[in-house]
Amino acid sequence: MINKTPIIGFAASSGTGKTTLLLELIPLLKEQGVRIAVIKHSHHDFDIDQPGKDSYRLRKSGADQTLIASAWRWALITETPEQKPPTLNRLVQKLDHDQIDMILVEGFKHESFPKIELHRIATGKALLYPDDSSIIAIACDTDIKAPITCLDINNPARIAEYITQYLLKHPYQ
Repeated sequence: MINKTPIIGFAASSGTGKTTLLLELIPLLKEQGVRIAVIKHSHHDFDIDQPGKDSYRLRKSGADQTLIASAWRWALITETPEQKPPTLNRLVQKLDHDQIDMILVEGFKHESFPKIELHRIATGKALLYPDDSSIIAIACDTDIKAPITCLDINNPARIAEYITQYLLKHPYQ
């Protein structure tokens, strides 16, 4: 995937702490003045608007796309009747790249783009690395011997620093 906005993902089994880490990383990166977009993959059906609200009622009435906007934010809801998982590349194209400096991705672990693998020994899951050559680092709660960068999953400041340094060296993927 070639993209004009730097992108880095976080891949791991469910329950490893991807969202928790992102919630810690985003403010650290924002303190550096970085404008961030986040793309999160979900394996579940979801609604971002609530039953009874106008946007929900308009979407449920058959609208294929519903855009709701206010002075504070806007959101575009697009129905996907084919029920095929969207590709990361397709979702990246939907972003307004003039308004962001970096894209952080949660999930999409089977797609090829730069990713940090999160690993916790307690999950009992095998590492995705080395079977995934797009993994650039491993953030773990124990020491791992690997020929790629290993980070402490409990040190978000160090992970934010790594991301910034990596993207300075590899701005376009």
